[in-house]
Amino acid sequence: MTTLELNDEEREVLAAVLTDDLSDLRMEIADTENREFRERLEHKEEVMKGILAALGG
Repeated sequence: MTTLELNDEEREVLAAVLTDDLSDLRMEIADTENREFRERLEHKEEVMKGILAALGG
């Protein structure tokens, strides 16, 4: 496991980027017809949500 130390500003920026990207990713998942690709996107979404939760966002 890798540890990443962030100051408050870095944490806020990273959380904002993840939140914005999650919104875009949800739209992409909804528009994706290929099941395998959708599953990969859904996995990516879960990983991103986990990171966001770890950031406290």
